[in-house]
Amino acid sequence: MARDAGLEELLRERLDSVAGLTERSMFGGWAWLLDGHLLCGARDDGVLVRLGKGNDQWALDTDGIAPMISRGRTMAGWVRVAPETFGDDAIAAQLIDAALTFVRSLLAK
Repeated sequence: MARDAGLEELLRERLDSVAGLTERSMFGGWAWLLDGHLLCGARDDGVLVRLGKGNDQWALDTDGIAPMISRGRTMAGWVRVAPETFGDDAIAAQLIDAALTFVRSLLAK
């Protein structure tokens, strides 16, 4: 997998005002962590978003959004968003807001 500078920039713009974020290379792309918890990532095949177990069905009902699969295993609570789908401002905002809500609910590291 390769990084996608365009998707990375879209995520940076969406996350610009969020305090407590760090960035790092992960999963063959670039990832954002909120207070040490993985929040989302971008790579050439789309955006990975952490919604939390049981919080992802609404997203999976959207065209261009699929479960995240890692090494042949579905990762519950994570979705992979096609680049063109993440380019829709309303969908991207809803996904990022939901991810922030979930990750903020996690215990501090």
